[in-house]
Amino acid sequence: MLKPAFALAAALALGAAQAAWVPVPFLSETPVRKFDVPAWVIDPARSYRAVLTTTQGDVTVEFTPRAAPKAVNSFVFLALNHYYDGTPFHRVIDGFVAQGGDPTGTGTGGPGYDFFYEIDRTLKFDRAGVLGMARAQDPHSQGSQFFITLAPTDFLSGQYTVFGRVVTGQDVVAKLRRIDPGKPDATVKPDVLQKVTVLVDDGK
Repeated sequence: MLKPAFALAAALALGAAQAAWVPVPFLSETPVRKFDVPAWVIDPARSYRAVLTTTQGDVTVEFTPRAAPKAVNSFVFLALNHYYDGTPFHRVIDGFVAQGGDPTGTGTGGPGYDFFYEIDRTLKFDRAGVLGMARAQDPHSQGSQFFITLAPTDFLSGQYTVFGRVVTGQDVVAKLRRIDPGKPDATVKPDVLQKVTVLVDDGK
């Protein structure tokens, strides 16, 4: 019998094979960096993906809106406002994660709002390619920053929100330039998330 996380992955793979994906129109023409609250822009009953265009290539992620609706809605809302355009992957550590989503590149920036984490015990950081929300120690400090695991990091399970997974392009994630904020190296120029294209199933 499949464990819950693997069962979900199998179901997502089946859904991906049957779905036709259409782009979601942008909400703004140019990047908006500050908001009071995110508008509600998703239907948790539908399936969403995003194509992350980076300086190393494209990464496609599929979200889990039923398990983490606030996190998925926030990411989609920010992407539709071009918030992520030009933001660096400011933390990329071997055997751990690639982290981005901060326009300041310092690891302390955010969209002007925060929200509480969402934990689904069936979703774990048990392999490379899991998409999670970054936050400070306060569980109410999620905002715009996210990470993609580069290896199993199961010690994060139950502590951080899982809100998606990589479906194609994990090899691109693996090529992102390594940067450890705890060991700054001025000679390393971070890779950049150039744009995000949000896709939704056609509803058929």
